[in-house]
Amino acid sequence: MSAAGDRLQDTARQAALALRDVSHGRPFTPGLDVYKVAGKVFLIVTDDPDEQIITVKCEPEHARALERGYASITPGRYLDKRHWVTLGPGRGVTKQLISDAVEHAYDLVVDGLPHSERPHGPASDKAATDSE
Repeated sequence: MSAAGDRLQDTARQAALALRDVSHGRPFTPGLDVYKVAGKVFLIVTDDPDEQIITVKCEPEHARALERGYASITPGRYLDKRHWVTLGPGRGVTKQLISDAVEHAYDLVVDGLPHSERPHGPASDKAATDSE
C-alpha cells in the first residue's frame, strides 16, 4: 500500500527522530523541517499541503535506481540533483521505502563524518531541536 503525502511526511519524521543524535529545526524557512546529524543535513520535510514531499541525501547510483523504479521519486528539488532525491506520494512508495530512504541518508552522512564526530552510545528517546 502506498503512503499518502501526510503519512509520507509523518513516516519520514518518525524515522529520523528514532535515529541517534538527530536534531531538527527550520533554519531556511518556516515551511521546511530540516533534520541533521552532527550539523549535517540528511532530510528535509516540506509542510506545504499542496506539495507533500520529502528530500533525502542519497548515494548517486542508488538515487538513479530509485528514480528509474518509482515515478514519484525525482532528483532532489532545489538541491544537488546528483546527491539528493525527492520522494512524493505515489505508486509503490511505502512506509518501509520511506524509512529505508531516511536511514540510508542518515548513514551516508554519518559514514562521511570523522570518527570523533560520529554519534556514540544508545539512541536517545528524544532528539534535540536546533534553534537555528
